[in-house]
Amino acid sequence: MQNHKYIYVIVLGGLLFLSGCKKTPKDILSEKDMQKVLTDMLIAESMVGTDYTTYSNDTIKTALFESVFRKHKITQATYDSSLVWYGRNLDIYMKVYDRVIADLKKQIRDLGDVQADAAPTSNRDSVDIWPRRNVMELYPQAVFNGTVFDIKPDKNYASGSTFVLGMRVWGLREGMKHYPEIRLHAVQKDTLITINKTINKDGYYAFDLRTLPTRQVSRVYGSIRMDNAEKSYMKIFVDSLSLMRYNYKPLFQKEVGDLEIQPLSD
Repeated sequence: MQNHKYIYVIVLGGLLFLSGCKKTPKDILSEKDMQKVLTDMLIAESMVGTDYTTYSNDTIKTALFESVFRKHKITQATYDSSLVWYGRNLDIYMKVYDRVIADLKKQIRDLGDVQADAAPTSNRDSVDIWPRRNVMELYPQAVFNGTVFDIKPDKNYASGSTFVLGMRVWGLREGMKHYPEIRLHAVQKDTLITINKTINKDGYYAFDLRTLPTRQVSRVYGSIRMDNAEKSYMKIFVDSLSLMRYNYKPLFQKEVGDLEIQPLSD
């Protein structure tokens, strides 16, 4: 009788464990497969972020991401569908993402004693200056539904610096009244350079602000926020946040369409 009691406890515990697991649908990448794909996608996105000149062309970026799909023998459609499903199941995504970060940290440790940040910021062609955590959540109950950042370097950034704000967004749905809004500003003496963007679907985004080539940059600031009046969602997740600064690149007239340039008032 005692043995039957132990067997009952073991079986009950197993059933409770299985009932607490939410299995991915048939056409959606499993947690293990999603972990592998996301690890390689984050590496690819990092390559785009740190070598913006090489990957400034959308065709080249697409080819890079497609190489990840070929490696894992999946299609873009499967990846996109999986992103949507995980975006609606953020508790599961968070667990997968934590394992992805652990994988990336292990790869970095395996490289040995690497000191990527040893060189002074001003002497490097590119550097991530994002000052906050690289993940955040947006939800209706938040007092301030978003984050602000304000960077004032000890030494002005070089004239004509380019700033690229990158992020991945999850949990957006069609028909929402409000969407996340992005603001990015750069101060060059008496001139303010601004870009304003709205994100209306899930995916990875990189917003670039190219400053004027004749003046140094004394301040970079902005915000990522969402109107609290939007109540049609529970939570939106943002990860892979970065703000890359690149040294001077030629500024072509056709690339300044989204920029707003205005004099600063005293």
